[in-house]
Amino acid sequence: MVKNQELLIDRDLMQDLQKEFSINEYEVKLWTALLSRGVSTAGELSDIGNVPRSRAYDVLETLAKKGFVIKKVGKPLKFVAIAPSNVIERLKRQVVKESESSINKLEGLKKSKVIKELNLLHTQGVETINPSEVSLAITGQKNILDHLSEQIMSAKSSVNLFTSSTGLIKKSEELKKALKVAKQNNVKVRIAAPINKSCEDAVASLSKYAEVKDSKDFNARFSVIDGKAITYMVLDNDQVHPKNDIGIHSNSPYFAKAMDKMFTQNFKGMKTAKAALK
Repeated sequence: MVKNQELLIDRDLMQDLQKEFSINEYEVKLWTALLSRGVSTAGELSDIGNVPRSRAYDVLETLAKKGFVIKKVGKPLKFVAIAPSNVIERLKRQVVKESESSINKLEGLKKSKVIKELNLLHTQGVETINPSEVSLAITGQKNILDHLSEQIMSAKSSVNLFTSSTGLIKKSEELKKALKVAKQNNVKVRIAAPINKSCEDAVASLSKYAEVKDSKDFNARFSVIDGKAITYMVLDNDQVHPKNDIGIHSNSPYFAKAMDKMFTQNFKGMKTAKAALK
């Protein structure tokens, strides 16, 4: 009897498959072994994939539950390969289902007694803090954008944003929902940034919710909310990795008013972004 030839997989491909499909080494070996055969038994696949026979059946059962393979009823029990493109579609449906389930749980949690108690605790804690003494350091561009989104959605009268060309594009993607809420709340939103051709789509998108103007060569990164709270970035986002970006938030009306006034004075003399793009 001829022994099944072992399937050799490039180490880099092995690692890529583990990472992209969230499966372990044995699962990768048996899945690729089955893909090379189409239909096979656990014993044959353990030889081809170089996986211990004692583990092969359990690993294949797990792959079947995850939607990578199908069990073929009969004796001996065989496994059938699913086309990789179909595996991706199955995984997509699974991710959507799990996401919807998680969202529903979180929505339910918002109305729970636990959250009411936590909100009460937070409100009582906030009342004991002097707002002028509150300063927060926010690390990572994603966290900074999440913070700005929350600030914009809670704004009462005005939002003034000064950003870079790169930042303008990023904000058009990440802050759209928050800016839409601000507009619905009749909040005046103004955005200043150096405008160039790469910003064209961002300008078109942001102009639905804000007045966007060209700051030319003047580059800064800060936001002022209601003239009371300011968030400013200490690094050039074109020269820092997104994960290392740093923002400082301060509830200092004195500082925020000064920056708000400076923004307003400069904004008056700026060209509209649409005029700058002509």
